[in-house]
Amino acid sequence: MATKIATDLLKNKKMGKIIAIANQKGGVGKTTTAVNLSASLGVLDYKVLLVDADPQANATSGVGVDPSTVTISMYECMIGQADILQGIKKADGPNLYIMPANLDLVGAEIELINYEQRETFMKLVLEKVRDMFDFIIIDCSPSLGLITLNALTAADSVIVPVQCEFFALEGLAKLINTIKIVQTRFNPNLELEGILMTMYDARLSFAKQVVMAVKEQFKGLALDTIIHRNTRLGEAPSFGKSVIMYDIQSTGAVNYINLTKEILKKNGLPLMKASNK
Repeated sequence: MATKIATDLLKNKKMGKIIAIANQKGGVGKTTTAVNLSASLGVLDYKVLLVDADPQANATSGVGVDPSTVTISMYECMIGQADILQGIKKADGPNLYIMPANLDLVGAEIELINYEQRETFMKLVLEKVRDMFDFIIIDCSPSLGLITLNALTAADSVIVPVQCEFFALEGLAKLINTIKIVQTRFNPNLELEGILMTMYDARLSFAKQVVMAVKEQFKGLALDTIIHRNTRLGEAPSFGKSVIMYDIQSTGAVNYINLTKEILKKNGLPLMKASNK
């Protein structure tokens, strides 16, 4: 029997864009970006599915869903034990839904390794619901393992968050090269949506130097929006909320609304969509 959420999602057909948020380095604002970009799109009346593809399940808890209560995650869907519509939950925020994760997702890396075309499992799962959402945002784990490879194969584009600190460029070239490999072998349509500078502190001279270095080394790939360090961004997840729902007037919320507007503009979409209802 179809759930109420599944019934609601099936009402209006769309053609969602899938954006992966990826960086093999941890602590760069990847989950923060996935959660708050998703929430901002929802506030602007776009219907969004946030996919938690990280066994740590921080994106899941960050939108008000307790990972310990999750019985159907992307893991069960990828190995064929459940349908994605059985797992999708309504998240905290307008037009926002979550495909949650839990620690079981660790098992997918092991179980899928012996399958042919193992890089395409997430793509096949998400294609079932692509036309139910305007955007599907994938929060990748901090690695370049099989689950992240699945996410990049499923995505139309990728945003790479980069922390404005000393070792920011370490590994960035490797990730860009991985994206090129995915384009060549698995997903020729994958595009780099942009490099997003995060955790920016204007008081620190090296933060400005990192921004300049990224813009110089990766010309045309850095997004204009910069995410500043902000205490509200750190507080919001502990309340199971995006910063948009926690404190819409905070610097963090304003930054992510601006990022969302930049992404919409890049994709030729209006800043406020007509009602999804």
